[in-house]
Amino acid sequence: MSLRTPRDILFIGGSGVISAASVDRAVRLGHRVTVLNRGTSTARPLPPEVETLVADVRDDAAVDAALAGRDFDVVAQFLAFGAGHVAHDVERFAGHTGQYVFISSASAYQTPPERLPVTESTPLRNPFWQYSRDKIACEDVLVRAWRDHGFPATVVRPSHTYDRTLLPTLGGWTDVARMRAGRPVVVHGDGTSLWTLTHTEDFAVGFVGLLGHPGAVGDTFQIMGSHAPTWDQVYRWLAAAAGVPEPELVHVASETIARVLPDAGPGLLGDKAHTMLFDCAKVRALVPEFGTTITYDQAAVEQVAWLDAHPDARRVDDALDAAFDRLVAHARAV
Repeated sequence: MSLRTPRDILFIGGSGVISAASVDRAVRLGHRVTVLNRGTSTARPLPPEVETLVADVRDDAAVDAALAGRDFDVVAQFLAFGAGHVAHDVERFAGHTGQYVFISSASAYQTPPERLPVTESTPLRNPFWQYSRDKIACEDVLVRAWRDHGFPATVVRPSHTYDRTLLPTLGGWTDVARMRAGRPVVVHGDGTSLWTLTHTEDFAVGFVGLLGHPGAVGDTFQIMGSHAPTWDQVYRWLAAAAGVPEPELVHVASETIARVLPDAGPGLLGDKAHTMLFDCAKVRALVPEFGTTITYDQAAVEQVAWLDAHPDARRVDDALDAAFDRLVAHARAV
């Protein structure tokens, strides 16, 4: 797609960590952008050029009413997490869009991966995390719709994508508060596994480049950067940004963390515990300008500065903090 060719693009979502930067880029490139969501997010304001439609995406009648009589060149769906929702979208947008782009997840890939780097042809299987299995089920619906009826689906699999508001560590701001207080922080495993981190502005370049691109229809693309530090390095960069030159990192087996923090277990065992490296040659073939321009050593400084300036966003989780103390005590006793 030529960047000079404007498209009518509907973003379902549009105010989230991944989607907001893509909305901004689409507007900057001259596309006509409509965003449909509940209209409640204030963390990432929409550009003034965006048309907004307010509806709860889980309320089918409200969505149908908001979109009545509308056609779009592209529909980008950021808020579908179940096969039923995607199946309804197929019915809703068949004949009303030239491309339906579904945001899946790199966590849908075989976990742990048998071979690296991961490509789009890596098998999809995650026995640890229901979220990932639900994304796979969504993809299955779209593959059938494309094969059986020519529904113009494109599947995009991002990995760990962040912006200035979303810290990548297990405890988020609780980790920063612990480091600033001179207390140890828990790092899963031995801290040496490699983890791909992608800034949302870099993701947006690849994503928006696929919107309206005829070569993307009926295909799947993973979009993530080439920046893959160790988890120890991630924590040290975050500590340095927070003014802590020598943080105390305590390594705890992922399985132990999952037992103590059952809510974190699926995402840890089903994703972050394993080295994940990706080959993004496929998206670069269609979007040559895509690449890594922001690395986490830079982004950590931006994140801490933003959080320091927004006290309402700095939340220490007392229960999580206490659980970290138990995990540290356990690690020291072994």
